[in-house]
Amino acid sequence: MDLGIKGRSAIVSAASRGLGLACARSLAEAGVSLTLNARSPEALEEAGAAIRADFGVDVTCVAADFNSAEGRAAILEAAGGSCDILVNNPGKRQVPTPYKDITSADWRQWLDDHFLSSIEMIQAVAPGMQERGFGRIVNMSVSFIKFPQVGFAHSHSARLALSGASAAMARELIPHNVTINTVCPGLFDTDALHTNLHGHAERGNTTYEAIVEDRKKGCPAGRFADPSECGDLVAYICSAQAGFMTGQNIVNDGGVHQGLF
Repeated sequence: MDLGIKGRSAIVSAASRGLGLACARSLAEAGVSLTLNARSPEALEEAGAAIRADFGVDVTCVAADFNSAEGRAAILEAAGGSCDILVNNPGKRQVPTPYKDITSADWRQWLDDHFLSSIEMIQAVAPGMQERGFGRIVNMSVSFIKFPQVGFAHSHSARLALSGASAAMARELIPHNVTINTVCPGLFDTDALHTNLHGHAERGNTTYEAIVEDRKKGCPAGRFADPSECGDLVAYICSAQAGFMTGQNIVNDGGVHQGLF
């Protein structure tokens, strides 16, 4: 299927591995040129070189902290100040924390990293998208915002704030063919997932293998998803054909979330 975005430009953060890299590869396969961001220059350059070799698109790599104003400024400068597609993926791993141990500084840090950083990127690129009459913005979140989990109050609050603000902005931008949607992935086979599961095993005094088996049993699909299954979904949301869908929180978790909405 031709997604109708060949020749478009995209900014993708946390793109050196995991779901960020999967999104970048799926967009590149559709013919989109990329400005990729991550903190590690070596891993980022390796990812960028592989995308150039595999898909023949232009790739600019910016090693910077997406969650800092200076990092976001560097990303925007490398992209020429604008883009047609923005994939906000802060990339910060969440660690379960009892509510009583979450400090004021923790709340503010999560709001900075998972709310304000993405909002400020949207505010930076959306006016240009609006003027050109095309734009696709995707926020990467987690499926748990649909059914919040104990120990993640700080994470869920910031992500839910982003979903709410994005939905409101989406209604302003849709008349100009600019959409904002949030993708909420579940258990994808990434380094971040396996690091998280090792941590759960240590805290729960059990084995990593037992945790993996338990998580797979808890998923109706019976497996962890391949990152490309998230990347391809994001590429479609960014397509010309998806211009009527906006302000949505799209769960991609193999059926774990059992709610209808």
